[in-house]
Amino acid sequence: MHRSQLSGFIIDCRSADLGAAASFWGSALGMDVRPLPGAEGLRYMRLAGGGHGLHVEVQLVDHDSRVHLDIETDDVEAEVARLEALGARRVARHGAWWVMEAPTGQRFCVVPQDSPHFDERATTWP
Repeated sequence: MHRSQLSGFIIDCRSADLGAAASFWGSALGMDVRPLPGAEGLRYMRLAGGGHGLHVEVQLVDHDSRVHLDIETDDVEAEVARLEALGARRVARHGAWWVMEAPTGQRFCVVPQDSPHFDERATTWP
């Protein structure tokens, strides 16, 4: 058995200015912009607050701008296998997470558990 849940959304921005992109989305969504530490801060900024309980980040990308969702889990490989059985396919591994593609073409990521309320909110899968 393993558990998973919707973790949040990543706003992929093809832009030369991460700060400006994060500022726009932070203002649009009523959220505070917070840089991530170290090397991650060069490609990602977190949007915090808003009371929605979701993890939201702005990410610099080389592909067209889009929004993708993250599914967090306490067992990445088990969740990826479950989603493959539903028709998704693996696209690329990035560190501890997988980029996946739904049968309908949308990209999403399966990431390790990180949210503070995971234990109360996650779905348990056989």
